[in-house]
Amino acid sequence: MTEYSNNADPYSRGNGERTINKPDDFDVEAARNKEDLSLTSREEALDRMRTAQSITMSPELFEKLYLSPERAVKGSLRQTFANPTPLAIVAHAVCASSLGCALIGLRDSDNFNAAATGAYVFIGGLLLLISGIFEFFLGNTFSFVVFCSFGGFWFSTGATLIPSFNSIGAYSPTGDSQADGISTQAFQASFAFYLCFWTIPVMVMLICSLRTNIAFFLIFVTVEAALLCLAIAYFVMAEGKSALGQNIVKASGGCLLTCGLVGFYIFIVLMLAAVDFPFQLPVGDLSHLMKGYQQKHGPI
Repeated sequence: MTEYSNNADPYSRGNGERTINKPDDFDVEAARNKEDLSLTSREEALDRMRTAQSITMSPELFEKLYLSPERAVKGSLRQTFANPTPLAIVAHAVCASSLGCALIGLRDSDNFNAAATGAYVFIGGLLLLISGIFEFFLGNTFSFVVFCSFGGFWFSTGATLIPSFNSIGAYSPTGDSQADGISTQAFQASFAFYLCFWTIPVMVMLICSLRTNIAFFLIFVTVEAALLCLAIAYFVMAEGKSALGQNIVKASGGCLLTCGLVGFYIFIVLMLAAVDFPFQLPVGDLSHLMKGYQQKHGPI
């Protein structure tokens, strides 16, 4: 080993430049290898961090979490923000179940369940609209359209029942009586047309849901059946056949209650998946039965 005097600067040369005096047995090659190993370990650590930050989901898992076929979108918003789908599902399930019970007439509840008007507006309408907007930013077009559309449906249903909108009272002889307006032929026929045309977008959504899973498909089947039954019921009541119309209304209520129960099941599935619960519930994946156009023919 080279010895250094107390007065000598180990970092100095005679010409004023500073340098590091290495021991005689210093292994330059070993130092370079050690540095390369250090760089390699840092790169591996960075790779692990990148992998942890961008988890790759299978198409089946994506459809289970977002109830929408996976589409390639730019950015990493899906890994950055929370999944809004469970919020929309529970909002729709709560409103559909309560309205279904009212249409059936359980425990002497009325047909429209006016007591839940606030829920239709602030749970069914508002929460579905918020969820749909977040689905828009995540690039999930199908979920965005479904949630915002049904949010509009619940908003409009609540507005129909709010007296200040006078949607029902306008048909009464006095022009402002809810009780008289709801039993008029004009209101029943007009409301039936509204329900009838709602079946068209729901049918389109039902067909598109064949690319997701059985549980979500059942949501649209029961909603479509409920809307058809309600439209038929109000057309029948507009013709003066009140007893028959009320029986069909009860059938509609049964469909809506079934829709709500299926919705609660999907909500449980999504929440279990959100917290990575030790076990998962099945939803009946349909993605392997019907391949998309781009899966068969390549990107458009």
